[in-house]
Amino acid sequence: MTHSDTTVPRAPETQSAPTGRLPLLDVLRGVAILGTLMTNVWIFTGPGAEWGALQSGYGELSFGSFAGAVEGTFSVLGNGKFLSLLTILFGVGLAIQYGSAARRGQPWPGRYRWRALFLFGEGTVHFVLVFAWDVLMGYAVTALFVAWLLTRSARAQRRVMWWAAGLHLAVLGLLTAATLAASDSEDGGTVSREVVDLYAHGDYLDQVAFRLENAIALRMEPVLTFFLLVFLFLLGVRLYRAGAFGVDETGRRLRSRLMLWGLGLGLPLNVAAALGGTELFLPARYGAAPLLALGYIGLTGALVDRVRRPGPLMTGLTSVGRTALSGYVLQNVLCVLVSYGIGLGLAERLDDTGPWWVVGLWAVVCATLMVGSTLWLRRFTAGPLETVQKWALRH
Repeated sequence: MTHSDTTVPRAPETQSAPTGRLPLLDVLRGVAILGTLMTNVWIFTGPGAEWGALQSGYGELSFGSFAGAVEGTFSVLGNGKFLSLLTILFGVGLAIQYGSAARRGQPWPGRYRWRALFLFGEGTVHFVLVFAWDVLMGYAVTALFVAWLLTRSARAQRRVMWWAAGLHLAVLGLLTAATLAASDSEDGGTVSREVVDLYAHGDYLDQVAFRLENAIALRMEPVLTFFLLVFLFLLGVRLYRAGAFGVDETGRRLRSRLMLWGLGLGLPLNVAAALGGTELFLPARYGAAPLLALGYIGLTGALVDRVRRPGPLMTGLTSVGRTALSGYVLQNVLCVLVSYGIGLGLAERLDDTGPWWVVGLWAVVCATLMVGSTLWLRRFTAGPLETVQKWALRH
């Protein structure tokens, strides 16, 4: 039975896909949310903030100094890795919702399309009012495509998945070649004093206007990485259906493989890419990073498997994972208020003090989110933005 382009979904083509709530997924979401801040915190605190990251070579590192080594370590461990992890988990969530619709006999994509469109709206507001490097808009567009793709056969999904990977690598290769050619012909870009002053002293509405005026340039990341997003979404679907997040022996075996291959290959590749300089930034963030993200899934799973009684850390990560959308937006709002001139303006005031205040800011925001989300969930069943989304989609 079909209704135009809406289909009653079949049960997922797997024998291992779990049907109950999986605690590991909440922990992984918490890790991914806090991990993305490992990269973004350097954007908020750098000269020119959002535009500076784009203009002067996002991720430019110098391991020759102690400060450079600290930032370099953050980059090797965080840059692109937790973004890839978050993308994979978004695919997992899509597979869960598809499976739920199949069990209930509900049409698919059905109402999910409205959820994706609402997410796009949330991402647009987030981009305009808070943070130019928003990921929600790109996720919403990708989710609409992958949601439709889930109504096709498993063979078709595999074919699209690997075609997307190949196209992404082709685009990545072309962009890297262009970057190398540009580095041979001209010096690296510098951030204009006007943009630096905009974030250090400028008015909030002027910052909003600046994002809108430069929206095309600031929104190029999800466009250029669309094929990577499709691949990682579908990879998340496959991992979920294979049982990689389950509490049984199958899940533990698959996570062990992910940890072995992800860390064994991903970590050396990411270190090599980081040492290669800004010319290899794109392969590091969009090529080697997803491999290390798989290692993080395996490593986190191995650690969670060994926890008999959850302590404050695991409880906090789980709470952040259950309020992931709210946590993602809130951590960016907090960094804006601490770093920019519209708030405390610490990015300029502490610019010459070394990297430790940036590391401290990351740690304080992470602790705030873990404590705050834990307290919130004692009274409510979902995060504030999640609650608003559910309310809006019911009306």
